[in-house]
Amino acid sequence: MTLEKKESVSRRAFLDLSLKSSLATAAFAGGFPSIVPASVFGKNAPSNRINIAAIGTGRISRGHDMPGVWKYDNALIMAVCDVDSNRANAAKQLVNEYYTKKTGKDYDGVKVYTDYRELLNNKDIDAVLVSTPDHWHAPIVINSVRAGKDVYMQKPASLTIEEGRKMADAVKKSGRIVQVGSQQRSMSQFRYAAELVRNGRIGQLKTVYVGLPGDPSGDTELEMPIPKNLNYDMWLGTTPEVYYTEKRVHPHVGFDRPGWLRCEQFGAGMITGWGSHHIDCAHWAMNTEHTGPVEIWGRADFPKSGLWNVHGIFRTEAQYANGVRMIVTNEIANGIRFEGTEGWIFVSRGDASVTTSDPIAKQNAAKALDASNPKIIQSEIGANEIHLTVSKDHHGNWLESIVSKKDPIAPAEVGHRSCTTCLLHHAAMKLQRKLFWNPEKELFINDIEANKLLSRPQRAEYAVR
Repeated sequence: MTLEKKESVSRRAFLDLSLKSSLATAAFAGGFPSIVPASVFGKNAPSNRINIAAIGTGRISRGHDMPGVWKYDNALIMAVCDVDSNRANAAKQLVNEYYTKKTGKDYDGVKVYTDYRELLNNKDIDAVLVSTPDHWHAPIVINSVRAGKDVYMQKPASLTIEEGRKMADAVKKSGRIVQVGSQQRSMSQFRYAAELVRNGRIGQLKTVYVGLPGDPSGDTELEMPIPKNLNYDMWLGTTPEVYYTEKRVHPHVGFDRPGWLRCEQFGAGMITGWGSHHIDCAHWAMNTEHTGPVEIWGRADFPKSGLWNVHGIFRTEAQYANGVRMIVTNEIANGIRFEGTEGWIFVSRGDASVTTSDPIAKQNAAKALDASNPKIIQSEIGANEIHLTVSKDHHGNWLESIVSKKDPIAPAEVGHRSCTTCLLHHAAMKLQRKLFWNPEKELFINDIEANKLLSRPQRAEYAVR
């Protein structure tokens, strides 16, 4: 082991020991230690902090991920990174202003990067937030855990099933703590609904309906000059070179919902965007978190022209080995409906949204929890029944896991499996026929055409290895 690695390991060991000692005096709630308040370990003790860098500093980072961690006194955002230098500098200002207000003293301790690979070389950084476009999630996570960083990553876990498997394997090999941003697991109604289903409150589970929002198509957009503040080649990453236009990337001014979310080059649309949330929670209730469906079929409308080309109206179905059928569509209410032999349960976010431009903010909110009989959702889960992991805050659960070295509530392997299922539904949309899937081998059965959809060609400089 090199001296540099020894120093890094020594620092982490000291950090773990200090925080574990503090946790011993902290209150416990729901089986997880509380985040340690500043009064326990002292605000000015650098050895007791988890130093964090934010990679990707747009809408979701500014409105959700950075605020999700900076509120904890044992976490310090010390660096920010974005291929758009304007956004990187705006993030620096945002974080500095927050810490100035929090401490009552002028603060200017945030370092700016425009290449995440340089950031990962900084040994003082313990963990990273990955809040980039979807096509960058897996590559950055893989390189981050190999660099010894713990990671909070936005969902979906990957652009393709193949790179998702590489990501999950890299995380397992590294031993680092990776939390997938499936924050619905930290919303009490989703956990409770899953516990009710698992404990047979609706009898034998038969069918799961997953309702998703939709995305509109768009017009053809003309080529535009690449802004000087944007490293567009790196923004494209593994994906093919295509001309720059603002609605393909993100707003040049402001932080509204970006156009890349509607381009198949960078993601699959709502089937992974929101599907990763709902299918993940459905799997939680179905006890299928480490597997997937065995048959998938369905249909979808795709735009015939225009820049934005992700799926429109769709309905796909899947059959699991345990006999449960899952129906996923944007033709029903946003949420998850579990139907059993003795009733049904519906669960959603209600009126909660992540950002002001989240699609749910523009919809009529459904009930957060409903059932065919009110007694179903009024029942208590007994001491000898199945109790699922409790997390009252998704980012906080990640920080707790970094300290305890125990899996977070949404670990990488589980995130990969839910993302895989989303991508299987997307494959069914594209091929418009029944597909047969082997969850153990992660291959379509006797289907060369379908197996070609497991990966995409990647540009060499950014390829996932």
